[in-house]
Amino acid sequence: MLSTVGGLIGVTIGLLIPWLVTRLAGMPTVVTGYSLALALGVSMSVGIVFGLYPAQHAANLDPIEALRHE
Repeated sequence: MLSTVGGLIGVTIGLLIPWLVTRLAGMPTVVTGYSLALALGVSMSVGIVFGLYPAQHAANLDPIEALRHE
């Protein structure tokens, strides 16, 4: 969820900056749907991969040993 929200914020900023460049500098910019989907997909994938690894590692710990070491 966190990586998806972060990805959506990034996509929003990624759309806002080219729009500002077009409006203020008069230089046309192009943002494709593919690039937006790719950015959101990479953000979600990173969140899933780096969230599952620690979760699986923690799930395999013995609860007594995990509580013994702080």
